[in-house]
Amino acid sequence: NHKNYLNSGLNLLKEIIKSSIDNHGFPKSRNIKQLIFYLKYFIIIREWFKESQNIVPEYIDETIYHLGQSYCFIWQNINHDILFNGNYISNNDEFDQYLKRFGYKFKNENKELAGYVILKNKKTILAMDIGPNPSKKNSKDYQSGALSFEIISNGKKLITNSGYFADTKNKLNRLSKSSALQNTLVIEDYSSCNFIKINKNHHIVERGLKISKKNIVFEENYWKISATHDGYYKKFNLNHEREIEFYPELGKFIGFDRILRKKINKNVKFDIRFHLDPSTKVMKTQDNKSILIELEGEGWKFSCDKFDINIDEHRFIGEEEYGGKIYINQVFIKNKEIGLWNKRIGYALSAKRLENWENQVANYFKLESTLA
Repeated sequence: NHKNYLNSGLNLLKEIIKSSIDNHGFPKSRNIKQLIFYLKYFIIIREWFKESQNIVPEYIDETIYHLGQSYCFIWQNINHDILFNGNYISNNDEFDQYLKRFGYKFKNENKELAGYVILKNKKTILAMDIGPNPSKKNSKDYQSGALSFEIISNGKKLITNSGYFADTKNKLNRLSKSSALQNTLVIEDYSSCNFIKINKNHHIVERGLKISKKNIVFEENYWKISATHDGYYKKFNLNHEREIEFYPELGKFIGFDRILRKKINKNVKFDIRFHLDPSTKVMKTQDNKSILIELEGEGWKFSCDKFDINIDEHRFIGEEEYGGKIYINQVFIKNKEIGLWNKRIGYALSAKRLENWENQVANYFKLESTLA
């Protein structure tokens, strides 16, 4: 009987691996919390085998190896929670100590995994979601933040997505899935994916998106991430293209959004949102072209030449403890009627003042550090 129970349990474990984890060792849901859950309990199962003096099945070791590489990529390499697709701020230090105590060490030097790109040096981290939505059955915690990005400077988040509210009975769960709570472009207040309710509380993806034209460059003095998604094609006959560049020597980011449309049959409006960390303070200048941002002693300036920019409060759901009760500032640009088809809307982020800054990025909206 003991042997039958063990074999039945192992067969079930194989089915879980096959149905829930991809070939690279990342959950098919692309959910970071689920990744940590699987790694934790597969290690517990392995330790039980060792404690009972049974041989550990090889596929369990392989699964832990791949899950561990994914965990290293998404957490241990950067030691920050990136708020994509069901993730919220948590403390993994105790789990890291658990791994260390039992001798589990993982290494991953990749720049892309499971549709996430993370580029970093000693001072700066740029993370971006360039992955498609998961399949319907794996999408109950998915957030429609395709091409959204986060920036961390000197250990502090400057630009952050708004996080995820895990309680499906709360209306904040549905809200946290929307593109409006991510750092990305929104068309006519629609999300890039469409969700449907499958029971009383859960929503899954009904109409998803595909990613194309992915390009990643990581050199000592030049980084670039670019991709295109078609989440708005069916409803609006357009695609969204985004490109983020970083020049480490200058400490300068330059980004471009482009709305690609072959046939223009009507005008639509867009929003581009930049959610700021809860610890920031903001002030708008009198000319409505710039916003000054303070982040724990660092100063930044966000400005726009072609469009008025605004500041608004938005719910921050990144910390589960507060249940979405914290409000953060978001900087956003709105345009009622798009006249920029197939043209790039550019922005820049710099860690120091540059000579002739206004001339260098003229006609672009800018995010410029005022650090000396």
